[in-house]
Amino acid sequence: MPSGDRGVDAEKRATLRRFAALGAATPLAGLSAGEARAKTDGSDARDAILGYVSTTPGAHFSKLRDDLKLGTGETQHHLRRLVDDGALVSRRDGDYRRFFLADRFSTFEQVALGYLRRETPRGMVLTLLRHPDATGSEIASALDVSRATVSTYASQLDDAGLLDRTDGYAVARPETIITLLVRYADSFDAETRAFAADADSLVRYDP
Repeated sequence: MPSGDRGVDAEKRATLRRFAALGAATPLAGLSAGEARAKTDGSDARDAILGYVSTTPGAHFSKLRDDLKLGTGETQHHLRRLVDDGALVSRRDGDYRRFFLADRFSTFEQVALGYLRRETPRGMVLTLLRHPDATGSEIASALDVSRATVSTYASQLDDAGLLDRTDGYAVARPETIITLLVRYADSFDAETRAFAADADSLVRYDP
């Protein structure tokens, strides 16, 4: 095997081991950690998927596959097993299928995390949480996108129940949204981590 291939394999094993340790220790739907591991047949790949989804809820198939350095067929197989066994649930979100630990999130939280995984909607939400009186034009300027883009996403967020456009723009259920952003800040971007550093004293949550 060429040395480059050995390096890739070693990197894949290290990535799987790191997330597998999280997955093996993740309680699932009332199961103990040992029972949860037995449910995954002790598979490092399935434990890694569980660990990844526990820290990155709402991740879609391609991101999960690429971040864990798994093959497409391998990822499909293990996800199917985990969903069939009741360890994970999935939700269709446009062109994506997003994955969550079972019995962990409400429908609203699943929908919210799906939109927060998208750069522009997340930026809109962060801007409005920081500046509740921001107009569409101000949001567009802050995110360096067109006013039409903001309007399109605002309509989607409104339809999804995440934004109220009755009088300007207002984030719906802001406490819940802030909690999700703070709790999973490390799975988003530097801007979200900066927001979490300022906002974590505003809400009480159970990590």
